[in-house]
Amino acid sequence: MQIFKRILLLIAVIIIIAIVYNYVKIRLMAGFAAKNTVSSVFVANRTLAFTDTTDTNFSPVKFANNTINRDKKTATASAFGLSTRKAFYREGLGGVLALEKEDINRKYLVPKRGIPDTITSFPYGNAPQKDTIFTNVDYKKLEKTLEVLFDAENQTRAAVVVYKNQIITERYADGFNQDSKILGWSMAKSIVGTLFGVLEHQNKMNIFKKAPIEEWKTDERKDITIHNLLQMNSGLKWVEEYSSVTDVVKMLYLDSDMTKRQIEMPMVGKPNETWNYSSGTTNVLSGILRQQFKTHQEYLDFWYAELIDKIGMNSMLVETDLAGNYVGSSYAWATARDWSKLGLLYLHNGTWNGEKIFSKDWVTYATSPTPTSDGSYGAQIRLNAGGKYPNVPKSMYYFSGFQGQKVYVFPEQDLVVVRMGLKDNADVDLFLSEIIAAI
Repeated sequence: MQIFKRILLLIAVIIIIAIVYNYVKIRLMAGFAAKNTVSSVFVANRTLAFTDTTDTNFSPVKFANNTINRDKKTATASAFGLSTRKAFYREGLGGVLALEKEDINRKYLVPKRGIPDTITSFPYGNAPQKDTIFTNVDYKKLEKTLEVLFDAENQTRAAVVVYKNQIITERYADGFNQDSKILGWSMAKSIVGTLFGVLEHQNKMNIFKKAPIEEWKTDERKDITIHNLLQMNSGLKWVEEYSSVTDVVKMLYLDSDMTKRQIEMPMVGKPNETWNYSSGTTNVLSGILRQQFKTHQEYLDFWYAELIDKIGMNSMLVETDLAGNYVGSSYAWATARDWSKLGLLYLHNGTWNGEKIFSKDWVTYATSPTPTSDGSYGAQIRLNAGGKYPNVPKSMYYFSGFQGQKVYVFPEQDLVVVRMGLKDNADVDLFLSEIIAAI
């Protein structure tokens, strides 16, 4: 009888654990649906119907029931009737999940934005570019190469090819155009890294100093430098996996302050010897950026005044968490053309229309392989130094995000290629090598 009772107790415990675990998964699922919906509708100006059939139409998120309130600018997602999450839009700050009822009614500081230049031609302004025909470019081959990207399987939304500062071809899927804002996901990490380059150029940052994290000063984490964080090589524990309940998913859909979760993690390796891709690390860097300013308003303004608006990425909106930190790991929206401008800034070694935003040395640093990354990663930038794409120059580097958001930079070819999609399944080696062959 005693054994039978123990068996029943064990079964009951297992059932309770299963319910709790799956409830967390369901809550996260509803969180993803609500957050994506509110941003798609109110940041990117898409309809709810379009969002449901594209951006949130994958398992298990597609099983959530999504609604919006246009007057209050909110989105609500219900997952199987077991968990309901609400997200809301804030002008200038984008969409965010509400964790408490009071969150929606709180007042939030917003960044001051620059005025778009509608007189100067692309890329230095937003006026139409002056038509230029390059005799060495095979335009028919370019068009044929882009056609493949836009088939039903590849699901590309936007592609822009910029050669010698000129858009030589661009294409958009149905429902998208040159003014459509697209979420770059982890391409936002490259913005965060770049801002450290800006501060270094302004003599306000030494990336080789110890990371200014109070919680690390008295334990083995005290030797982690900002440099280690930029290279994702801190030795800190982190699980970057989106198909289960992991660190990154909990951070994005449960945390009010996304700079903290990685800070709380223990060491599992050694700095400069343990490369591990971590969105949490990038948000720690966003928090370190916040420490460089006396006021929160200065922090909010800096991202736009010293980089984003300065190079004419006026369509861009970087979303913040509830605590007001830019979610530098994941949430930056911009048009494909504006994403190309960040690539062009690196192509021009940090100089934009005659003004130095950051130094050439920073480009060298940011695109140098991180130890133990097998030549695949620099400082918040992906690399081809390890030959991932064998038919593409090893000098190529790129900003990279979930679902195939990419900005590829080719220093030797004076070329930037943007591809924004819904799937990360394109034959990158083929289409990039074909574009190069057409020039």
